[in-house]
Amino acid sequence: MKAIGRFLFWDYKRASWQYDVMVGLILAFIFLTPRDVFRDQPRAANVVMLPNEQGTGLFWIEPELLAGVPDSQLVDRAATIVNTRFKSHRNVSHVEPIRDDAEQEVKGYMAFTTP
Repeated sequence: MKAIGRFLFWDYKRASWQYDVMVGLILAFIFLTPRDVFRDQPRAANVVMLPNEQGTGLFWIEPELLAGVPDSQLVDRAATIVNTRFKSHRNVSHVEPIRDDAEQEVKGYMAFTTP
């Protein structure tokens, strides 16, 4: 029981074989554990700045961010999302939903800004 307590509380002197084994176990855990165990997957950005004509801005916004927002508040909510994401003070002039041709499902929103 004492050995388990020393192991849990890291009670070994540096450069001892027990210390080296513990460091090896930690490194093995870090480098050999698959990413799926922790569901740590890279995610695409929810808001993306797209190239556009000079003087205006064009942003792609994922549909989940504006789901359930009434049309009258769409521009204000999109401005808040864009300004929060890019730490700016842009004015969103209008927002257009991008729909799938076949199913008419909203795939995202395009927000148009003015400087």
